[in-house]
Amino acid sequence: MDNTGEALAAVLRPGNAGSNTATDHIAVTDLALAQLPDAQRHGVPILVSADGAGATRAWLAHLRAQRATGVDLEFSVGFTMTVTVQTAILALAKQAWTQAINADGSLRDGADVAELTGMLGDLTAAGWPAGMRVIVRRERPHPGAQLSFTDVDGWRFQAFATDTRIGQLAHLEARHRAHARVEDRIRCAKNTGLNRLPSRQFAINAAWVELALTAADLIAWTQTTLLHGDLTVAEPATFALPAAARRRPDHPRTTTAVRAHRLRLALARATRRRVRPPRRPAPADHLTDQPHDHPQQTDPEPPTTAPAHPRTPRSRTREQPPEQDRLVRDQSLTERPGLTIDSPGRI
Repeated sequence: MDNTGEALAAVLRPGNAGSNTATDHIAVTDLALAQLPDAQRHGVPILVSADGAGATRAWLAHLRAQRATGVDLEFSVGFTMTVTVQTAILALAKQAWTQAINADGSLRDGADVAELTGMLGDLTAAGWPAGMRVIVRRERPHPGAQLSFTDVDGWRFQAFATDTRIGQLAHLEARHRAHARVEDRIRCAKNTGLNRLPSRQFAINAAWVELALTAADLIAWTQTTLLHGDLTVAEPATFALPAAARRRPDHPRTTTAVRAHRLRLALARATRRRVRPPRRPAPADHLTDQPHDHPQQTDPEPPTTAPAHPRTPRSRTREQPPEQDRLVRDQSLTERPGLTIDSPGRI
């Protein structure tokens, strides 16, 4: 509902359902009207608006039949741009166009409106409700917009049908253009879960849709009765918790020690190569309250002069030293301070 932002009704349909199925439109309209209190349903004028998918004879006839039940209901729906409609637009005289207005009543630059009702023949005989009017708006597309096959001479045309008998054409067209606010309500409903159906079962998803509509109503009631300023028109994304609060909690079996020693693998973004994670320092053998002073290691300076005895190239086959030379080398190790021999040949 445009006045309060509430979601009156919704019907979950199969994925192969058509966009202009009149029976579905009639069902959701009856559900929406049933949500209104009797005092408002029978005592306040009601305007039902829709896009071009609502331009069906059966649905508009059903809306017109509501007047017989005491409901003061009118409609304003998009009208399909057929060849007949396009021919009638091109046949309009120049003086038939009047400048369009914005929602605040100011003149709309580069936009005009005109009525096509008398140019389309007998609409009632074609099956449309009696007294229906067809109004068209032409407007220059904004820079960079792509033109479609229905755009002629650089003009973009949009037609709609209404059964409102009185009112200036510019006012009726501005009222119909306000229907675009329904896209905002649909986006809000999707953010509350309407675009995240949880199951493959149709009945479960239908129940989920009802819960999503309840969430949309709670947000609308909160904004109407409790909030002020910009929060009265804020979308659900504004009320979302920060990313840290939305983090999934740890599994109950995951202890603090396991979380502390959890390893993570870093992946380079540029080359998509595996990067080894940083090594953890080795644990100390014992605990002490005295800090360890490790001498700072510096790179050795390169020698300024060439060595006195240059190395000779090694051969491909390494010969084992004689037993006597090996014993002499072991004996020389004992003479060096700071080394202990546990057994011959082992340090």
